[in-house]
Amino acid sequence: MLSKNGAKYFFIIGTVFFFAIFLGLSYDTLKQVPKRTNSQNLTPQVANGKKLFDQNNCMGCHTILGEGAYYAPELTKIYETKGADWIKAMLTDPESVYPGARKMVKYNFKESEKDDLVAFLKWIGEIDANGFPPKPINQ
Repeated sequence: MLSKNGAKYFFIIGTVFFFAIFLGLSYDTLKQVPKRTNSQNLTPQVANGKKLFDQNNCMGCHTILGEGAYYAPELTKIYETKGADWIKAMLTDPESVYPGARKMVKYNFKESEKDDLVAFLKWIGEIDANGFPPKPINQ
């Protein structure tokens, strides 16, 4: 059993010790952010793709990096798994890609807007997210 003074010192030393650990881990994380976010590949096309993604409320149905709604597929690695042509086909006419299935709203994007969205999804897919989303287990 600790005395009143002993408990006070235990609390103060423990708080300082764990705060130092917190600061060290925060510093390490902030040091890694530039190389993990792929920020050197941010272009005006990627920024415009993000703007279009937000303006059309894509996160109302989809998720990116685990954030968003769960109605439609996770899009973090969609460029890697499906490719640019598939994404453009889906943006052009979702019904033709998955006939008779639950479908995405058909947007009337210009060709340049589709290219911007593809550039954004490509950039998102290149972010180092510590293995997120996990690869499916093939059975």
